[in-house]
Amino acid sequence: MMGENAKIYVADREGLVGRALLAELQQAGYEHVLPEKSAAPHLTQRPMVDQYFEQYRPDYVFLIGERTGGIKANQKYPADLMRDNLLANCHVMESACRHGVKKLLYLASSCVYPKLAAQPMHVETLFTGPLERTNEAYALAKLSGIELCRAYRSQYGVNFISAIPANVFGPGDDFSEEDSHVVGALVRRMHEAKVLGLSYVTIWGTGLPRREFIYSLDLAEACVSIMDHYEGTQPINVGVGHDWSIRELAEVIKDVVDYPGELRFDTSKPDGMPAKLLDSSELQRMGWKPRSSLREALATTYQWFLQNGHLTAGAGLVRAVL
Repeated sequence: MMGENAKIYVADREGLVGRALLAELQQAGYEHVLPEKSAAPHLTQRPMVDQYFEQYRPDYVFLIGERTGGIKANQKYPADLMRDNLLANCHVMESACRHGVKKLLYLASSCVYPKLAAQPMHVETLFTGPLERTNEAYALAKLSGIELCRAYRSQYGVNFISAIPANVFGPGDDFSEEDSHVVGALVRRMHEAKVLGLSYVTIWGTGLPRREFIYSLDLAEACVSIMDHYEGTQPINVGVGHDWSIRELAEVIKDVVDYPGELRFDTSKPDGMPAKLLDSSELQRMGWKPRSSLREALATTYQWFLQNGHLTAGAGLVRAVL
């Protein structure tokens, strides 16, 4: 287990999971949590990453990774998303190996599973079928991180492990039109529609695809537990054990935002993967379970958005497919 005096580095460009992890680690009493904001390296720049490891010598590393995005960003920037995440994986893992890190936990994404994987998704089904085309480039980069962990572990004997979380949301999420995932997109658009008095919000797809959602603070707690207790060579799934349809999610957010209008689904737009529910039985056997209900977590996320969202009113389709 990580000692209270261990030096811990949270490598996360986007910040949603990273901020939650920093809060969880501080609350748990860890006294030496990196990075100092002024010194945090750009993960795509190998000299900066290696210099950082040389200077701060972290004992434990949580590798969250580089830029991510929803369906619009995945379709518009596949090369950027794939390249930057590949570079981050390579640079952080190489420096962690070279500088004697005691343990590294890499977070992948549930999009690494085959598009038509049986539900719930077991790690044994990785690489057994084609990926969802709308986020294939990003998914391949995340799959490479899982394999890179295994390769370093096999060749160098380092304690690198990986985990696959469900769809993450929470305070500090991306609510932008360009890069938001489904929760951020729906929260922003329903709030804007409420403010502008619009009679309906249009959501991409049929509303039928099912997704599993995990609150960022719950994920952070799970990550600390995994770092302390998990040693497996296989990735471990990190989910809450329940999924919701996009329509069901939208109805809950509609209630949280108190939006009185209609939800319309544009069935001419893509749905993405039909379902993504993780088999998290290994994590459950470790004794972990989420602390927050979906509605409670969405309400907290919406309150953060109201205080920090820097709103720009506007209309348009919700990019609500993952």
